[in-house]
Amino acid sequence: MKYIFNLLILIALGGIAGIIYFYSQIKIDISKIVDYNPKLTTHIYDRNGDLIAYIFDEENRQYAKFNQIPPRIIEALIAIEDTAFFEHGGINYEAIFRAAIKDIQAMALVEGASTLTQQLVKNMLLTREKKFTRKLKEVIISYEVEHKLTKEQIIERYLNQVYFGHGYYGIKTAALGYFKKNLDELSLKEISILVGLPKAPSSYDPTRHLDLSLSRANSVLLRMHNIGWITTKEYQAAIKETPKIYDQTLTQNKAPYLVDETIKQLAPLYPDIRYGGYKITLNADLKVQEIAQNALKFGYNEILKRNKDTNTTVLNGAMIVTNPTNGDILALVGGVDYAKSNFNRATQSSRQPGSSFKPFIYQIALNQGLSPQSKIADISRIYEGVNKNNKEDQDWKPKNFSGNFKGLITLNDALKQSRNLATINLLNSIGLDVVQRDLEDFGFKDIPNNLSIALGSFGVSLMDYSEQYSIFPGLGTKHETRLINLVEDKNGEVFTFEPKSSQIIKPEQAYLMVKMLQDVVNNGTGRSAKVEGIELAGKTGTTNESVDAWFCGFAPEIQVLIWYGNDNNTPMRYVEGGSRTAAPVFKQFMQEYINEYPQTKREFDMPPGVYRKVYNGVDALYTTTSPLPKEQNNILEKQDREGIIF
Repeated sequence: MKYIFNLLILIALGGIAGIIYFYSQIKIDISKIVDYNPKLTTHIYDRNGDLIAYIFDEENRQYAKFNQIPPRIIEALIAIEDTAFFEHGGINYEAIFRAAIKDIQAMALVEGASTLTQQLVKNMLLTREKKFTRKLKEVIISYEVEHKLTKEQIIERYLNQVYFGHGYYGIKTAALGYFKKNLDELSLKEISILVGLPKAPSSYDPTRHLDLSLSRANSVLLRMHNIGWITTKEYQAAIKETPKIYDQTLTQNKAPYLVDETIKQLAPLYPDIRYGGYKITLNADLKVQEIAQNALKFGYNEILKRNKDTNTTVLNGAMIVTNPTNGDILALVGGVDYAKSNFNRATQSSRQPGSSFKPFIYQIALNQGLSPQSKIADISRIYEGVNKNNKEDQDWKPKNFSGNFKGLITLNDALKQSRNLATINLLNSIGLDVVQRDLEDFGFKDIPNNLSIALGSFGVSLMDYSEQYSIFPGLGTKHETRLINLVEDKNGEVFTFEPKSSQIIKPEQAYLMVKMLQDVVNNGTGRSAKVEGIELAGKTGTTNESVDAWFCGFAPEIQVLIWYGNDNNTPMRYVEGGSRTAAPVFKQFMQEYINEYPQTKREFDMPPGVYRKVYNGVDALYTTTSPLPKEQNNILEKQDREGIIF
């Protein structure tokens, strides 16, 4: 007898020694659980707090702290998974004994006895293989975890870490995904569905196997009722309920061009932008974004109606909508169909602005002392030796779109009718060096050193161009385009992107241009952009052979730039241009915008320093910098002396 007793002691000591040795060989770092730092989904919201998109890397997870998890969820979870969770030290020996008997009877590992702590360890640190050594590791590490963490911390990690099917990690993500509800809004049946999912997420996914999911949920409810955690009345009501299940995409991306640009701008500042759990608030407005998307599609369809042979694989468009008083980007549409092309033509493409660029030349003329009523020469001229790269023809012979010319014409009428010759002659009279210097002050870069810039013969992006155009409705102040308002990290720290602006020209000088561009819409090439009941200003633009069609327009509190063209820079049909193609889209947008925001400001404010009087039968505006001419300016004679060839 004594021999047997000693033998048992030796066996026990050997077992303990074996476990100690085994423990010493475990090289698993539990800091991944203790210092829990999971990948979290980043949220992007519009200016009104409406969700634009989720973005994430590998795992779509939204975090819920323990005090944000309703007690009913915790009760349901431990009822079905680990009833003695708050009593044991990480291992439930009674459950292990029951499972061992069943495994012996079946001569195989058929039933587990894992506590929630063990499940967390297995999920985060170990494999799922059914081996004794893996199970022993799980037991030992679970003890260590229970020593380092509180029960509440373990529950918090478990409910945020485990997979709930359908691409959802964490119970908060699953609640929002399956039910579109926050945790504190869930019914008892919905809670039961969720806590039943981790056992077999794919099999119990309610979007694919609702019957199995409901059956599993009913098992959870029965368990809660049997142990007295819910009443018979609660049980019976929950059993009868069939919640509405949502089967939706993970990202919920309502404005992909906006989202892409947001990530592009923030990635250099926040390398973990896709998984850092940030809350990003944009200046964009989802309602305005939808209006812009619909308007751009409208214009695209109108082009197709006019020419059924249009190559739809290359035809595209873009639009950017801003508040010109502060630079906020309200909408950004980089193409007519993101699913077909994610290339953002509003930010990544550089296109010639054509005649939409002319207002900048005329603004410089105003700043040099001319007024809207000053006269310039709309006459033909050969500019010798300006095309240095063309060996066959070094002379430049520009012409008006109409093919004719009108002699002397006021600045206002030249811009209103978009006269090419008048604009080129105006630039030539001011001086190319002066114009280039002032254009650099406006924010333009790499301007070609030739007169063709008067016709917008260089590339710009819509986003940059929008910033430069804001000089006009901003009454001389250029506002930097600003997509992002603020970024909040997972710790609640907030970084705000402050607006940046700079006074470029005097307000009264810019107001003269606003009124000239208003005349373009009311009586000139931009008539198809006119909307009753609101003052609008803007300029059309068409490049050679209708390669690009533009309209750049604004009201007192909103600015819209629109572009259409072929991605491969081939011409569109000859009938397409700023007036016919782009301006009606501006009208379409503004009508819908006013319906949505009827309180928008309707009239431009006239700043101090602007005066008016009847001049040559016209209600004319002027400033001290741009006085009305005392007599007809004979610029024609001046330019004739400089060598104009008729």
